[in-house]
Order: sequence, then structure tokens, then C-alpha cells
Amino acid sequence: MTDYVQVSTATPVRENAVDLAQGAVKARLAAGAQIIGPVTSVFWHLGEFGEGEEWRLLLTTTRERYPELERYLLDAHPWDNPEVIATPITGAARCLEWIKGSVDPASS
Repeated sequence: MTDYVQVSTATPVRENAVDLAQGAVKARLAAGAQIIGPVTSVFWHLGEFGEGEEWRLLLTTTRERYPELERYLLDAHPWDNPEVIATPITGAARCLEWIKGSVDPASS
């Protein structure tokens, strides 16, 4: 696994995604966030097939900060059991250094 991850989740409304993004970035749990939507999701949930409109939230962070970001997302999310997925990423060295510096708690 790389030292950097992109974390994704979804929310029922745009305002929830914005609130989660702002909280994560202000707390230096994520370097930045992008909100995409609305998107259509098709899924199984509680044994039933469903379809709905959601807002996708993508955040970048380090593998080291991921556990705290995950805890924050699970605690602050409007859903009881949201999908929170971390995908390893690579990228331009300057971008990765920006991520690392942005989530460094000593930078606060």
C-alpha cells in the first residue's frame, strides 16, 4: 500500500457532504475534498435492492491519518452504516508532499 489514500463516501444531500468535507479538512484529517453530485447509486441494503440519489465525497490523506479520518466520518455521518472506502493512490511528488504537509497535526 502507498503512503497516500483517497477516501470516498456518499451522503444523502449536498449539505452533509460539505459539512463532512469542511470538518475533515479543518481538523487536518484530509488535505482536500471534492464533492461530486448528484450521482445515482444502485445497491443492496438491508437485504433489499435499491436505487437513490447521493452526493459523492472524495478526500485525500495519508495512510497514517486514515484511521482518524475514518473515525470522524463514521461518527459525523448522517447514516448509521455509511460506505467508507480508502484506495491507495500515487501521484506527482509535489502533490503528495502537499497532502502530507496539509494533514500534519503539527501544522495547526
